[in-house]
Amino acid sequence: MNPRTFNGQQDKGRQNNTQQPTRSLVSTTSIATQNSRVHRLDGKKLSPDRSGSPTASLSLAEQDTLLRQKALYEIKQGNYDTAIALFSLLIDRNPQSVNDYNNRGLLYFQNGQFVYALADYNTALQLNPRLAKVYNNRANCHASMGRPMEALFDYETALDLNPANTHARINQGITFRELEMYEHAIETFDLALQFDQMLSGSSSAPTKSSIAGHIYAQRGRTSHLAGDWNYAVADYRRALAVLAPSGAALLDVSRRLRLQVRNWLNELLMPQD
Repeated sequence: MNPRTFNGQQDKGRQNNTQQPTRSLVSTTSIATQNSRVHRLDGKKLSPDRSGSPTASLSLAEQDTLLRQKALYEIKQGNYDTAIALFSLLIDRNPQSVNDYNNRGLLYFQNGQFVYALADYNTALQLNPRLAKVYNNRANCHASMGRPMEALFDYETALDLNPANTHARINQGITFRELEMYEHAIETFDLALQFDQMLSGSSSAPTKSSIAGHIYAQRGRTSHLAGDWNYAVADYRRALAVLAPSGAALLDVSRRLRLQVRNWLNELLMPQD
């Protein structure tokens, strides 16, 4: 669920339309690494014991794994309130679990419950103050609450901890754009592209990663708002080329961004009187 990250992170600058930019949230990958089947655990079917409970014969660790599987299932179904309740149960059982606080915070954020999300991110960082992904998520929360300076501070901390955190760098650029600091935003997106090229193993050819498509789109939007329309058109076209549908379906967030880029490009090429 990666929103200001398009995971993603979802994009929430100050733009000429009413749509908020997408920021990348680090998604619940810690859950997704588990077996995603709800009714199986480690290849074993769950069956009720004499007490009638299907989990009574499982160890506490296995029960926690099953709860995370169920939470992931509910997230995929869009049942965020149910998933929040499951993470609350996990936190009651494991009050030192940073991942559970972070994941519940993401769900609160998706629900628009920013105060609760912020509290969970704060707790996660109290437990482990060196998690770049949580600083990125908390920054997204600050940005959505209208606190851009606090957001910029957390993005910078995330990047200090992990300079290759491209999601945090994209979100930082979006925040600079919202503040109409267009030169800073462009420089940030340029750096994001450089890191994406290094991570993809290409230092010269234009990068073709999905993340690159998001960077081109956001840099193009920044040039658009700054009045550099030729640069904007070039980046919009790069974004559309990278985000073009292929054999594998685009992620929903990438599909939405592709549609948004088409609209932005049409604003420049076919302006309405």
